[in-house]
Amino acid sequence: MTKRLRVVTLNIHKGLSQFNRRMVIHELRDGLSALDPHLVFLQEVQGLNQRFAMRYAACPTQPQLEFLAGERWQHAYGCNAVYDHGHHGNAILSSFPFVHFENEDVSDHRFERRGLLHCVVSVPGWRRNLHLVCVHLSLHERGRNRQLEAISGRLEELASRKLPIIVAGDFNDWRHRASSILERRLGMTEVSVARYGRAARTYPSVMPLLRLDRIYVHGFKVAASSVHRGKPWSMLSDHLAVSAELERS
Repeated sequence: MTKRLRVVTLNIHKGLSQFNRRMVIHELRDGLSALDPHLVFLQEVQGLNQRFAMRYAACPTQPQLEFLAGERWQHAYGCNAVYDHGHHGNAILSSFPFVHFENEDVSDHRFERRGLLHCVVSVPGWRRNLHLVCVHLSLHERGRNRQLEAISGRLEELASRKLPIIVAGDFNDWRHRASSILERRLGMTEVSVARYGRAARTYPSVMPLLRLDRIYVHGFKVAASSVHRGKPWSMLSDHLAVSAELERS
């Protein structure tokens, strides 16, 4: 029976280093493997980009989520933005089998495509399935508020039934409104807030100032939480990774 979960979230910046100088998807895969998580929530995952192979010699031939998952994790992908040379979105990598997954379009306008990737996984020894939502919220407060309402509306009934839930991703929430909404509507706790009293600084990765990347949980105790500063993480994206160890409550 699985008693503790290790969870990571990271906006991978389409597999590119800060300022798009290098393709770092190989180093990113090594970094994620070293953390040994059960669940990985990823944003800005390139499902297809026909220009990358011409520009970056290190570009893998597989879609990024398949390359990162390898044989270690199962994967689910929610395509959000589609353009002439490819598409990108959110992804979840899981050590546990997927029961179901769905990507809900929560875009506020056509110039900024956003989705909620909602996955259900079966954890060995648990009587109830685990619900996972990977998000990358709007840059604009009006859009974020609507998206937080969409998350709450989608999960409210599940939370009332005391089901285990994890919502993680890039919240773009520099005004710190998300926590109050998710606490009030869903009874959720943010892992860095639970451990240290405030969300972790994660952006920009070289000198983090903004607290954008979060892991919210329902039905768990937070045993540990970390933001992964310094090398190699500061070189692997423009965001830093956040991780947590969770125990079922």
